[in-house]
Amino acid sequence: MRKSVLILLLYASVALTTFAQTLIPETKQKLISPDGRYCFTFCQKQNADGTKQMYYDLSFNGKMIIEESELGIQIQNQLFESALAIPNDMCNLWCENLTMKAVDRYSVDTICKPLYGERTMIVDHYNAMTLKFQKGGDAGAVEGGYDKRRSYYLDIMVRAYNEGVAFCYFFPETTNGLFLHITGEQTQFTFPEGTMAYYERWAQGPYELLPLKQWNDESERPLTLKLKSGQTVALAEACMTNYARMKFRLNETKPNTLQSSLYSSVDVISPYQTPWRVIMVGEKAVDLIADKDIILNLNPPCAIEDPSWIKPGKAFRSGLKQSEMLAAIDFAVSRNLQYVHMDSGWYGPEAKMGSDATKVTETKDLNMQEIISYASSKGIGVWIYVNQRALYQQLDELLPLYKKWGIKGIKFGFVQVGNQLWTTWLHDAVKKCAEYGLMVDIHDEYRPTGFSRTYPNLLTQEGIRGNEEMPDATHNTILPFTRFLAGPADYTICYYNKRIKNTHAHQLALSVVFYSPLQFFYWYDSPAHYKGEAEIEFFDQVKTVWDDSKVIDGEIGEYVITARRTGTDWFLGAITNTKARQITVPTTFLEKGKKYTAHIYEDDDTVDSSTHVRVSIKNIMAGETLRFALKASGGVAIRFEKVSKVSK
Repeated sequence: MRKSVLILLLYASVALTTFAQTLIPETKQKLISPDGRYCFTFCQKQNADGTKQMYYDLSFNGKMIIEESELGIQIQNQLFESALAIPNDMCNLWCENLTMKAVDRYSVDTICKPLYGERTMIVDHYNAMTLKFQKGGDAGAVEGGYDKRRSYYLDIMVRAYNEGVAFCYFFPETTNGLFLHITGEQTQFTFPEGTMAYYERWAQGPYELLPLKQWNDESERPLTLKLKSGQTVALAEACMTNYARMKFRLNETKPNTLQSSLYSSVDVISPYQTPWRVIMVGEKAVDLIADKDIILNLNPPCAIEDPSWIKPGKAFRSGLKQSEMLAAIDFAVSRNLQYVHMDSGWYGPEAKMGSDATKVTETKDLNMQEIISYASSKGIGVWIYVNQRALYQQLDELLPLYKKWGIKGIKFGFVQVGNQLWTTWLHDAVKKCAEYGLMVDIHDEYRPTGFSRTYPNLLTQEGIRGNEEMPDATHNTILPFTRFLAGPADYTICYYNKRIKNTHAHQLALSVVFYSPLQFFYWYDSPAHYKGEAEIEFFDQVKTVWDDSKVIDGEIGEYVITARRTGTDWFLGAITNTKARQITVPTTFLEKGKKYTAHIYEDDDTVDSSTHVRVSIKNIMAGETLRFALKASGGVAIRFEKVSKVSK
């Protein structure tokens, strides 16, 4: 009985505090996106005990998407505590009693031309608002028992793009170099009742569609959600290079609320800017895919003075014998691939600290210089795998050596992710690789936040449940709306392997649907598996970077249709989930009034080959609608070749 009374008193206390909050009118600030669809509203409210808390909400096309949610940084720091004479137990609530001093506003409207990407030009257009706060005051002033002889500052930076809204925390430089021990964020995302989330517990995990209730653990980012009113929302992270990785957990006391959850604490010195928290909204799910350039735009421009040596391309993973490597090089030449890759084991057991990545292990029949020379003579570049254990111990020795050998890129293996130390180390390692003209592919749990805009030698990364785990077609139709919003992913497409759960036309289509500047084909395959299958010409022709990209149609977990242009030709990939489906493809993306030859690759069980893919050719006019019956777990791939005008 006594326990029940205490619980009731606690709820009553919380309710009274909540209802007693008073808006501080002068702090209410709105930021509207250039097209007027997004409206971000900020305010501070004062509680009955005099403390002040920061809040925001977000609407899209007049509909509330993020309901009133808290903002703030949690800080615990001995120097800070003694300077302001704040008790230890109050330091995590540092953002509660800030005073708004100014609001700066500006707009940016420009065009970015990335070194490579899904399109040659990216629009960078946003309205911005910087909310400037002070903690502390004039000499001698005392309020609430706190000594206010010293002041500290915090800015909340907000950008409203047509593609989404992003905000972050910034600590300006102070005369005493403020040291910050950040223990967490108060950043929340409160959704309307009935919201469902595509929950994913780890970066290479499966997805579950769950309500915002009773999660067993945290969820990865990006996190895509479906609102009861029909909109699709994605929460993401951008420009995370020297902070702790964020995930999302359910708030313990506030319903339908996601809480930013940091992997660990962060130690920084002002000036310092936290990563961007990004909110994207689409009336249709495919809108999120079209708007994902916001992640790149929230990162600094290219920092490499001359990036001309960075060459995206298609790669083949070879066996670890001299004969296999030479055969892989010949296969790469015949199949229009640009790279061959020497995977784990070439320098010894990758998990052993004693393995030396400066030389080939004596147990392998590999002559590195002969392989690299032969590949170079054929116009093929060589990539090698190095586990982080060796990278951490030998990086400064390895990079000049690999440059001398003529290696083109390194695949980082089993990287540590999450805390600030390893996050900083990893991004610094990519920077060092750039100094030696080496490209990078990061494998395992690392997920991108747009760093490739600044250091485009980071071509791609894993952080995905790809063909190493052999996921089904439903999983593949979820990925473009979730993981791929963060950036390219090295899915390692298989083709001949018997364990794939999808049709071969589905596998062909993945090369268009899934974007990766370094794209591995034939994972787990060998040159001997190729038996002259006609449809392999699609892999021969397809590119890994594009002049333009368009999402034609799709629904999360059901199907997706994507078209991409290189020069005057277009490539299209369409995949369905584990259900058969009729799809229509309007070709309005083709140049109006022009004729095209459509090279079509689709599943057909009557074709006499192990892959059962039918190749056909059809002449069409731009704008025609094509129709296809996709098998369960199937797909279709198409190359649209523009017909040249024949002179009379």
